[in-house]
Amino acid sequence: MAQLEVELVPALRDNYMYLAHEPESGATAVVDPADARTVLDAAKRKGWSITHILNTHHHGDHTAGNLEVQEATDAPIVGPSYDAGRIPGMQVELMEGDTCSVGNATAKIFHTPGHTSGHIAYWFEDANVLFSGDTLFALGCGRLFEGTAAQMWDSLQKLRELPDATRIYCGHEYTRTNARCALTVDPNNQKLMEYARVIDGLRDAEQPTIPAQMGMERETNPFLRADDQALAQAMGMPGADPVEVFAAVREKRNQF
Repeated sequence: MAQLEVELVPALRDNYMYLAHEPESGATAVVDPADARTVLDAAKRKGWSITHILNTHHHGDHTAGNLEVQEATDAPIVGPSYDAGRIPGMQVELMEGDTCSVGNATAKIFHTPGHTSGHIAYWFEDANVLFSGDTLFALGCGRLFEGTAAQMWDSLQKLRELPDATRIYCGHEYTRTNARCALTVDPNNQKLMEYARVIDGLRDAEQPTIPAQMGMERETNPFLRADDQALAQAMGMPGADPVEVFAAVREKRNQF
């Protein structure tokens, strides 16, 4: 079973880029290179050679470093076929059901529209690693810039089916604000309260809250629980369609 060593690389104000290193082959992917120089320096410190450039979606804070990283490494630029023409330098196009290998580690591709129309996520099953981009955050989800609430809810349902041990590597450090919002919509969730205290401790120590774990997210992330009647009740929406509950939670987060 191929494993991945994942190095979190902060960029810009609150972005996370990642280096995903498969030790048996030595292959290393950079995921969503917002800042080429920062991630190239991080790879050099680790002694890793970048062999792949993986994009989850077309936004510039996830793709701005594509061409410079490629120029420095000759690594192919990989991304969603749905965003052909919007991702700088993309050479390998992926869609739902495809696979993508980094050395001996292979990811299954999910199409996860909502934040953008072409967004994809990479799930490395053997390594228990999910690169979710801006679809799923710790205790949150992405804003609906190009998609609908129904599309995002469908995308999140795909991801929440992954195993409890799945480590979630998302695109931004939004967790503390997400937790504060989540507590306003789900105030009686004991696990959420405990999770929020852990998050506060990490952020007070200037430590990342990522990776999150799917098992905990499934119990505490309100965006994954729109079909849970306890959450609907807490939102004052008993019996409402899950898409309506999801949309109401998303609107509350938009204003938070």
